[in-house]
Amino acid sequence: MSETIKFVAQHGYVLLFFWVLAEQIGLPIPAFPILLAAGALSGSGQLTLGTTLVLAAVASLISDSVWYQLGRRRGASILGFLCKISLEPDSCVRRTEDTFQRYGARSLLVAKFVPGLNTAAPPMAGVTGMPRWRFTSWSALGGLLWSGSFILIGYFFSNQLERIGYFSERLGNGLLVIFALAFATYLLRRYQQRRAFMQQLMRERIEPEAVREMIDRGEPVYILDLRHALDFLAYPQTLPGAVRLDPKDLDGRAAEIPRDREIVLYCT
Repeated sequence: MSETIKFVAQHGYVLLFFWVLAEQIGLPIPAFPILLAAGALSGSGQLTLGTTLVLAAVASLISDSVWYQLGRRRGASILGFLCKISLEPDSCVRRTEDTFQRYGARSLLVAKFVPGLNTAAPPMAGVTGMPRWRFTSWSALGGLLWSGSFILIGYFFSNQLERIGYFSERLGNGLLVIFALAFATYLLRRYQQRRAFMQQLMRERIEPEAVREMIDRGEPVYILDLRHALDFLAYPQTLPGAVRLDPKDLDGRAAEIPRDREIVLYCT
């Protein structure tokens, strides 16, 4: 941490602004060490607390506004792209849609504290047609809450952060190697689980043409439309005879699904 503080002190407000902007735009560079360091420097009088808070919040709002505009113009496709590169691609879209359906604009207040939802929330606001003034208000508050939390921690515990940095330097690169190996192991395990799931899914997948032929032949196929309510609102078209069902209600409504017919599930 002490090296980070020295680095921030050398480059000042410009580094803070562009680092937060890059992290929030989607680059894989964590911003919290820079925010903590900026707070510690503010606590020691080398930076101004108010300026650091404003710069970080503005950088966050600019990146959010870019994703919001992309969501308005490109629709759900931009959200799908973001979720493909996340650590939880199979649940990213669904989790973001569920959060927005439940909390609406208020979800922007805490989105930056939730991995995955952080980058996906602004384009989702654009996809759902949230008014720009409403998005800007909640996004600005959320960005200030997120960046301010880390900056204020650094501000009030600047002495303790220096001590942590001192002990980290004494441990050397060994600590960094341990964390890197642990993270790499986690990523490998997630990749293997996802690959196994996708292989099973591909084995059981049925092509749209095959479903169409089954319908044309009059076969008693039971089709479940598992699309999220927001997806259905954007594209209300559905397959003939399909039954709409929220995935969260599958357990409670399992008895309604017939067991003597071919069952086809589809979603976005």
